[in-house]
Amino acid sequence: MINLQNIEKVYRTKTIETVALNNINLSVEKGEFLSIMGPSGCGKSTLLNIIGLLDEPSEGQVQIAGSDFKKHSDKQLAAFRNQNIGFIFQSFHLINDLSVIDNVELPLIYRKSTAKQRRELAAAALEKVGLANRMKHFPSQLSGGQKQRVAIARAIVGRPALILADEPTGNLDSVMGNEIMDILLNLNQQDNATVVMVTHDENMAKRTNRLVRLFDGMQVQ
Repeated sequence: MINLQNIEKVYRTKTIETVALNNINLSVEKGEFLSIMGPSGCGKSTLLNIIGLLDEPSEGQVQIAGSDFKKHSDKQLAAFRNQNIGFIFQSFHLINDLSVIDNVELPLIYRKSTAKQRRELAAAALEKVGLANRMKHFPSQLSGGQKQRVAIARAIVGRPALILADEPTGNLDSVMGNEIMDILLNLNQQDNATVVMVTHDENMAKRTNRLVRLFDGMQVQ
């Protein structure tokens, strides 16, 4: 599913050069649940952004589902992400002026589907995360755990093969965090979604198939 070869990411200004990632080689099989850990500033989110085609490496090769993206245009990358990758963020990134179901529908607007099809898929995604009774609510009416469930529903509404989660339990207490992990594990085990998760929580990482650790931009485990 994912193959990274000799990945480097360097940020340069006129006066300084910062190495965010150095010689990362990583493969993730289809249906695997991988967690990435490391101290703040070690390159975890940068690596996730490169896997998600939101950023490109300074050096190295990125292959997702057998495709190499070096010569893809921004429009082609956006289309691939929309069809194949679901993103979950620590801060939810919900639109407060939209209802729960309208938030979940958003990724489908860029696909060739009818309003009825979008609504049915969004309702099914909310059912999967246990929020079928909150469709008409607004984000301000939800708890943190419920907001993250909506964010997960939005990530999976297009039925992506790959889910990328950046600290999905970071803003939640332990009870809510474990509930969110249960949902991610269910998506991985029952729907065979490949999941890559950045986390600071050792207990959450232990529940995944495999753990990769980064330190100062380098893979140490």
